[in-house]
Amino acid sequence: MNGLHQIAAVIPLPNVRNWWIYAAITLIFAGFGWAVRGVSRSGALAGAAVCYGLIVGAGWRGFAALCAVFLLTWAATRVGSAHKRSLGTAESRRGRSALQVFANIGVALLCALLYAHWGDQRWLVCLGAALAEASADTVSSEIGQVLGGVPRLVTNWKAVIAGTDGAITLAGTLAGAAAAAVVTATCVLGGMFPWRAGLICFAAGMLGTVADSFLGATLERGGWLGNNAVNFLSTASAAAIAFAFS
Repeated sequence: MNGLHQIAAVIPLPNVRNWWIYAAITLIFAGFGWAVRGVSRSGALAGAAVCYGLIVGAGWRGFAALCAVFLLTWAATRVGSAHKRSLGTAESRRGRSALQVFANIGVALLCALLYAHWGDQRWLVCLGAALAEASADTVSSEIGQVLGGVPRLVTNWKAVIAGTDGAITLAGTLAGAAAAAVVTATCVLGGMFPWRAGLICFAAGMLGTVADSFLGATLERGGWLGNNAVNFLSTASAAAIAFAFS
């Protein structure tokens, strides 16, 4: 994208000499996530590692985007929880494990570290796209199971039961798009990148959710990949698309 490399960040990167402040914020964030059962104990430790890395690598703007993802996904998992438990598709009451955390936001952490090393603004767009995809994927799935009606398999459009890998609904897709838009707006308003790059971030995040659905309908249903692998590859595809078009 023309001129993207010359755009100065609105919010400066944190000073690593203040590592204790970032550590304190990280512990508070991880403790809160565990307290509200958004993550398990191992997930809290993984979330702490990602949180610290995002603050050091991408500044407070990265932390703000991470908070947006956590709040959106945590709220979505609570919508219609009783109905989802009856279907057997509800998230564990202990919250997400460390593997689930890294599968969903590990790519964003990598992008933050690459930006810190190279200083290439494109990595920030990739970071935003990975987080947008992670939020859109979870929110679309959680909301779709409750409000989406009959889900359909993305590969052949056949009606399937709720919770089927690779199945989508209109309500779930719209909810996912709204979540991706919130994460993208958080990145833009935080000064991570301008609105023009935000369009790329949003589009890449949504294309990543399409990749997630196709991987779920094919490789995951076929037993070739697990859900964590699908989530990781989907966020990676979103980041790759964002990098290619930035």
